[in-house]
Amino acid sequence: MKRDPLYLKIYNDLLAGIKNGTYALGSRLPSEKELSSNYDVSRITSKKALEMLAEQNMITRMPGKGSYVSYSGERVDEIVDGILIERQPEGKKVIGVIIDSFGVAFGSQLVCGIEWECREQGYYMMLRCTYGSVEEEAKAIEDLRSFGVCGIILMCVQGETYNAAVLKLSVEKYPVVLVDRELKGVPIPCVGTDNYNAVKELMNILFKNGHKNICFLSHPFLRTSTVEARFEGYKDSYLEHNLVTNEGLWITDIGSMVPQHDRKQEQEEADQHRIENYILENPQVTAFLAVDHTTAVMTYKILKKLNLDQEKELVFFDGVDEKNDASPIFTHVMQGEGEIGRTAVRYLIDRIRGREVPERTYIPYDIVRGK
Repeated sequence: MKRDPLYLKIYNDLLAGIKNGTYALGSRLPSEKELSSNYDVSRITSKKALEMLAEQNMITRMPGKGSYVSYSGERVDEIVDGILIERQPEGKKVIGVIIDSFGVAFGSQLVCGIEWECREQGYYMMLRCTYGSVEEEAKAIEDLRSFGVCGIILMCVQGETYNAAVLKLSVEKYPVVLVDRELKGVPIPCVGTDNYNAVKELMNILFKNGHKNICFLSHPFLRTSTVEARFEGYKDSYLEHNLVTNEGLWITDIGSMVPQHDRKQEQEEADQHRIENYILENPQVTAFLAVDHTTAVMTYKILKKLNLDQEKELVFFDGVDEKNDASPIFTHVMQGEGEIGRTAVRYLIDRIRGREVPERTYIPYDIVRGK
């Protein structure tokens, strides 16, 4: 039988060590010099073996620092007697998860859903938060890919423009699934909520309760798909009821809603002052629709301070699960966060395996009626 070249022996020995756990994920491999000494070969031979592993995405080579294992369980080819043999996936797999932030009102159940489905499917997850920073989002993508994750679940940073690092994932056809926020015109699957119709349901409740002047409360990023859909649902509801809305009924620059803010406390105080003045100057406004729980809480505190909490109605998105309270105070939308997370994992695994998934998937939501 023809004997394999020495560089293939080194390659296959290292490959076996990586796949059986001798060299764990993130660990450093022997250097070119150490391999040439161990196998009694030239540096050129040991270098070729390491380069082949790097080409297979088994390792990441860092000049001046060494070679580190990045294998996470995807298929890897093995060369035997000069013949390329395709091997099936082995070992544990890792999925990257990037979100801007999460809390009790929104995000925690999403993360739990992702983690739960990862365990069910035999995957691990690595979580990174961007806190609203485009730079942190790009860095998280780069870091997770360097680490060797199989694919990424991504909640995009809110903003008026798309992150080039995210567009690059699409161009390279890298396995990625978006949650909560889609990128219009970019062919990346998204799992989320039908925000447009959810807002229309909230608005119908308010109209039925006799409200005509309803204030829309939002942060400045109206072109973020989630907020844009809610804003369109708000405006179209007015049209369907033969009513007129105008900018005088909108507050669309609540800066403290943005996850990362250099002067957050100062911004919160400015937002509170802005909302309080608006309420005092617009007594004809009898209801408020907030795009998230944080803004709703801020608005409620101001209404209570002005002794108007019994006169004005407040509806919003998300909130603390009130299963143990049969009579929640406010009417609000509860998104199916857990199922969004679980579905995103299933779709991502399908994409990793080369299968087609729907471009857009809406997970059912609940309208929780208040007192």
